[in-house]
Amino acid sequence: MSRRFPWAEWSDEALLQLPLKALKVAVADTWLEDCLADLNAELAQRDLRVRPHAWISDEWFSPDTTPGIAIPFYLAHPRLMRLERRMMLEVEGGTVADCMRILRHEAGHVVQHAFQLHRRRAWRELFGRSSTPYPAYYRPNPASKHYVQHLRLWYAQSHPDEDFAETFAVWLKPRSDWRKRYADWPALRKLQYVDELMTAIAGARPDPMRRLTVDPISRLTRPLSDYYAQKQARYVLTTHTHYDRDLMKIFSTDERHRRAPAASQFLRRHRARIRQMIAKWTGEYQLTLDSVLDAMITRARELKLRAPGPERQLVMDLTVLLATKTVHSLYSPQRREWFAL
Repeated sequence: MSRRFPWAEWSDEALLQLPLKALKVAVADTWLEDCLADLNAELAQRDLRVRPHAWISDEWFSPDTTPGIAIPFYLAHPRLMRLERRMMLEVEGGTVADCMRILRHEAGHVVQHAFQLHRRRAWRELFGRSSTPYPAYYRPNPASKHYVQHLRLWYAQSHPDEDFAETFAVWLKPRSDWRKRYADWPALRKLQYVDELMTAIAGARPDPMRRLTVDPISRLTRPLSDYYAQKQARYVLTTHTHYDRDLMKIFSTDERHRRAPAASQFLRRHRARIRQMIAKWTGEYQLTLDSVLDAMITRARELKLRAPGPERQLVMDLTVLLATKTVHSLYSPQRREWFAL
C-alpha cells in the first residue's frame, strides 16, 4: 500500500465506529488495480470493446447505467480484510482467484447492458426476461444442469441477468474448457449461444454510456458497526430449527457414556473445521453455518449429550448431517436468502 491510513493501527472496536466515508480507500495502488487490468486484458483478447472502470463501495454490483463495477471496501486494505474475516468469518473475493471470479461475473452485467443484449429474442428465450423482478429469496435446485455453476449457492438460478452473467463468466475465463465441462448439460446451449454472440459483437462499439460511480464510499456515512450489524443479520438464519432428533442420533444420553466428553464441548472444539468443510462443499456462507452450530451447541448442552466413540467418525457424521440440512434449507421458502452479488 502506498498510502498510510491512521485507522490501520486501530483496534477493531475503534475501527467499527468509523464512518465508511472516512476510510478514504480507493482501487488505485492496490492489488485490485491489477485484477481489473487482468479482466480488461481478458476482454481485449476476445476483442470486446468495453473496459469496465471500478470504484469502492459497500458491496459488489454493476449498475445498468454505467459500464463499471463497484468493489466492497474491505478488499482495498489488509486491515479491512482482517476486520471482515473477524466479523463474517471469511473474505469474499479476498484472493486473486476469487476476485477474478467475481469480476468476470460483474463484467457479464457490464457487457449485457453496454450492448443491450437482453433485448435480443434469442437471449430472452434462453435466459428469460431481464425485466423480471429480483426475488426476495430463491430456491435453487442443486442438481439442475440447466445452469452453469460458477459463484456459490447456484447463483445462476436467482434471476435471468445472473444466469447470463454466470454463463458469461464461465465462457470468459481463460482455459475454462467449458465445452468439455458442460458437454452433457443443457446449460451447454447457453454457453454456445454466448460464444456465438460474443463473436458477433467482437470489434463492435458499445452504446455510449457515461462512466459514473454509483454509491461510492465517499458518500456512505453509516459507521462500520451498522454495516456489519446489517450484513450479519442478512446471513444468519432467523428461523429456530430444532436439531434434537438429529443430535440424538450422533451423540448420547446413555448413562454408560457419562465419562465421554460433553457434546457441546466437542462441537465448540471442532466448529471451525466443520464449518469450513461444509462451506466448501455447499457454498453456504460460514457465518450462516456458525449460527446453526451455535444453536446445536446450546441444545447439546441443554440435553446433556455426550460424545462417545471415535472423534474422527463423530466429526464426519456431524459434517454430513449439517451439509444435508444446508442443502435442504435452500428449498425452504421460509428461509430469507441474501447474496452480495
